[in-house]
Amino acid sequence: MPGDVHNWFEQGGGAYARYRPNYPDALARLLAQVSPDTRMALDVGCGNGQFSCQLGNHFDAVVGLDPSADQLAHAVSHERVQYRAASAENLDVADHSISLVTAAQAAHWFDLPRFYEEVRRVCVAGAKLSLISYGVAQLEAGLNERFLAFYKDEVGPYWPPERKLVDGGYAELAFPFRELLVPRQNLQREWDAHAFLGYVSTWSATQRARVAGKEEMLAAFSRDLLASWGDPNRPRTIIWPINIRLGEV
Repeated sequence: MPGDVHNWFEQGGGAYARYRPNYPDALARLLAQVSPDTRMALDVGCGNGQFSCQLGNHFDAVVGLDPSADQLAHAVSHERVQYRAASAENLDVADHSISLVTAAQAAHWFDLPRFYEEVRRVCVAGAKLSLISYGVAQLEAGLNERFLAFYKDEVGPYWPPERKLVDGGYAELAFPFRELLVPRQNLQREWDAHAFLGYVSTWSATQRARVAGKEEMLAAFSRDLLASWGDPNRPRTIIWPINIRLGEV
């Protein structure tokens, strides 16, 4: 990450690993299919390695890079995945060695011109670059309205400015590569109330609100959500739209 950007997840690797949803395996499979080969993929801003491991099921080798030691300490092990501490602006891999570069829910933190320069350095001819994000969660009727009010109006002011790029599906990011269309995908989970609130606790906005002394606001949302949920152990369907920008390097 650029030096002047705070890493909001620096102390949250454990919760992040436990509560963040995985992408569908179909996404990793699709990216492997469109890559020139499956020798090596690079997952930048890999966090705890959730997506790195999914890529590891389709590539011979994967390197996951993240600047956060706490995230890497909670990284998921996979026989084909190697983790290294490095930033997006200084990719710790050899020249012309990578067939696919991914950045899942991370590109809004990057110094993009420097990142793209590094992408061109490390990629083989015809390699693909994919910037991946997922949008605002969609809950079942009776829950979604209260959740959206919390997301937009209550905790909303505590999101870092970069969050708007995520909500917009990275459409506003500069992307100087020949862009390829990909099928729309969704991320779906069946979660109980505890898992969903655990997910909300990993948000950078939630952490900033706590620092600002807004514990009662967060507690009020938790009480309202639990009251509407019914049995807190009852799984409910949660859907996130996945946004993918795919280019040829």
